[in-house]
Amino acid sequence: MIMDSVNKERQILRDKLLEASLPHVTFDGWSLKALQAATTDLGIKEGLIYTVFVDPENELVKHFSNWTDRKMIDRLSELNFETMKVRDRITKAVRVRLEVLSDHKEALRRSVLKSSPVDLYNTVDLIWRRAGDKAVDFNFYSKRVLLTAVLSSTTLYWLDDNSEDHTKTWEFLDRRISDVMRIPKIKDKLKTIINLSLRPIKKK
Repeated sequence: MIMDSVNKERQILRDKLLEASLPHVTFDGWSLKALQAATTDLGIKEGLIYTVFVDPENELVKHFSNWTDRKMIDRLSELNFETMKVRDRITKAVRVRLEVLSDHKEALRRSVLKSSPVDLYNTVDLIWRRAGDKAVDFNFYSKRVLLTAVLSSTTLYWLDDNSEDHTKTWEFLDRRISDVMRIPKIKDKLKTIINLSLRPIKKK
């Protein structure tokens, strides 16, 4: 859907407030105090917060996820993404998303308990769609469940990874993706079991 000019202006202001808030989130958490400090840094009126956020503290965390997703997509658009294998597309997307957040580790850490499962699902769904997934059957759900586990575990590993260039995280990610690639055989067995369980019991 094409964003109209009013919503575009609101998004721009939201982005500015978020980006100016991030350094303060490290000390003040995802709070109104951090947002108020952002308005001071930007030299704008504090009341403008409420023109773009109804519930500033909670909505700011949600916008943080949305902002990160958009940054991820922008970076992926600069790559020859379509020439990669699907496995490599998914791996790259997860890695790029974390690289977007490389200067905001503490803000991300503080957002974990405040984040909505819906935001995580939106990210996972976006990654699969950007990777070219067009599944509409059982695969649609299984792919998203599996990637949710990969993204969540890799993010938590990355938050505590102090290795150079996060080398250990990328190795961890590769292992998780390899595990997922072995899932289809298990998934086929699961589908068979489900299908059998759904069959009506034949009368003797």
